[in-house]
Amino acid sequence: MAKLDKILIFPLKSLDAIALNEVKISAGGALQGDREFALFDQQGRYLNAKRSSKIHSLRSNYPNYELGDRLICLDDGSTSVTFHLDQDRANLANWLSQFFEQSLTIQQNIDNGFPDDPEAWGATIISLASLELVQSWYTATGKLDIEQIRRRFRTNLEVADTEAFWEDRLFTKNGETVPFQIGKVEFLGTNPCQRCPVPTRDPYTGQVYPEFQKIFVKQREQTLPTNIERSRFNHFYRLALNTRIPLTEAGKTLKVGDFVRLGAVSDST
Repeated sequence: MAKLDKILIFPLKSLDAIALNEVKISAGGALQGDREFALFDQQGRYLNAKRSSKIHSLRSNYPNYELGDRLICLDDGSTSVTFHLDQDRANLANWLSQFFEQSLTIQQNIDNGFPDDPEAWGATIISLASLELVQSWYTATGKLDIEQIRRRFRTNLEVADTEAFWEDRLFTKNGETVPFQIGKVEFLGTNPCQRCPVPTRDPYTGQVYPEFQKIFVKQREQTLPTNIERSRFNHFYRLALNTRIPLTEAGKTLKVGDFVRLGAVSDST
């Protein structure tokens, strides 16, 4: 049976992930703490990797996050600094403004964060087998390891013990959803996630992998499962599942090792 193998959240949108053993569902139906903070420029636009490849050269980690510490450590290759996400937020914004050479502010949304797709505010989901198959497509210009692929596609939940593209069965026609459960949490699968330029770049350096998107599109079309809703693929640069988490699930906890079941949550859960 498919089971949850990895939980990744991104406390500050577009920076590095943190791996957790468990995570609660927020009041807004998101993974608590995921994309809780985001950077905005003076025009009110996200400052993210889509708009600035410089973000790839900045490392971040969150010491003792699961113990409740609200610290972020940043390393730009020459300087390492630590800020408290709540108490030092103005100083954090100033440091990041200097790094990106533009005036930035940090906004917070504790209910459902800042998802890329506001209509699919739940976690993104992918099978480990999908990541491994995608990894096998890139061998011509230096083989990419699994962590490279994971960092390029930045998915929240990884599911083990499935075939590749297992997650493609969890969406259907436009406007409809597919219910499923992970542990005691109900999810609604909405659509295959449309990708952006970010996966084409080395997540550590920002260097573009030659013809990354062209290779991906060709292979994705050739390996697309036959028993899925193909109408959701107006193009083949799509990977992972977007979801919604009903607000009724707020306060429930996902844990690594939870089993995945298709269908709506039963009364017994």
